[in-house]
Amino acid sequence: MRVLIGGGSGFVGRELTRLLKAKGHEVTIVSRQPGPGKITWSELESNGLPPCEGAVNLAGENLMNPLRWWNESYRKDLFSSRVDTTKTLAQAIADSPSPPRSWVLVSGVACYKPSLTAEYTEDSEWTPFDLLSKLVKEWEASSRFINHTNTNHVLTSFGAVLGRDGGAMKQMLLPFWLGLGGTLGSGGQPFPWIHVSDLAGIIAHALEPPADTPPPSQQVLNGVAPALNTNYEFTKELGRLMRRPTIFPVPGFVMNALMGSERAIVLTQGQKVIPQRTQEAGFQYKYPDLTSALKEIVGS
Repeated sequence: MRVLIGGGSGFVGRELTRLLKAKGHEVTIVSRQPGPGKITWSELESNGLPPCEGAVNLAGENLMNPLRWWNESYRKDLFSSRVDTTKTLAQAIADSPSPPRSWVLVSGVACYKPSLTAEYTEDSEWTPFDLLSKLVKEWEASSRFINHTNTNHVLTSFGAVLGRDGGAMKQMLLPFWLGLGGTLGSGGQPFPWIHVSDLAGIIAHALEPPADTPPPSQQVLNGVAPALNTNYEFTKELGRLMRRPTIFPVPGFVMNALMGSERAIVLTQGQKVIPQRTQEAGFQYKYPDLTSALKEIVGS
C-alpha cells in the first residue's frame, strides 16, 4: 500500500512511517521542505494527489511548544497549520480521479468538555465550548470535502501522546529526573493518554479496512489507552519508575500564568475518554496501562 502522510516528519509521523515501512508499505511525506521521499504542500496543490491507497494528516503547530508565548499570533498558527493543511489534502483527494481507500485525520480529545464524572465514547455528541474545542470543530470540518463513496473517512481523536522522543514526555522527563516532578493543578483531573506506538498502530489499522467491507462515510476512533487514569496516578507512577520523589505540585494558577489559561486547561483539566469503537474494531494495544507504557519510555 502507498500512504501519503501530511506532517510525517513530526513525533507521531516518524513512528507511523517506521511502522508502515515495517509492514512493507511505501510512504511519501508532505512537508514544507522538499527532500527524498517527500513532496511539498505547494506541489500537492499544483500537481494534485500522487498515487496512493491511504492518506493521513498529522500536520499542525505544537500546542505545547515551550518556546512560544500564548498570544493571538500563536493561536492563529494553531488554527491555520491544522485547518489549511487539512483542507489542502482533503481537496486533493476530492479532485483525484483515483482517490485513496482510506483518509485519516488525527485531531484531539479537546472536543470533549472536561469533567470529573462524564465518560465519553466515539458516540458522544459534543459542541464547541472553548478555543480548543472550536479548533477541533474547524479542523474536522475541513476534512469533509471528499465526495468519493469508496473512501473511508476516519477521525482519530488522541490524548496526551507518550513516547521517548517527543510529545508530552519530552518536557516532563528532565524535571522528574531532577526530583522536581509533581501533580498539575488538583491532580484529580482525568488524564487521557496513549503511547505513540499505539497511536501509530490505530492509524495504521484505520488505513487497512477489510477489502470486502464497504467503507462507512465517516468513522470516529478515540486514540487513547483503555486505562482511565488521573494526573495524580500518572505522576506517582512515573516518579515510582524513575525512583524520584513527586512532592512539588504545580498549582493551576501557576500553569495559567506560564502557559495561558486557554492552553493550560489541557493539563489542569481533563476528560474520561473511552476507546470503545477502537477496541470493537479489533485493535490490540501494546501498552494498555500506564505501567507498561512508562516502563518502555524510561527503561525501567
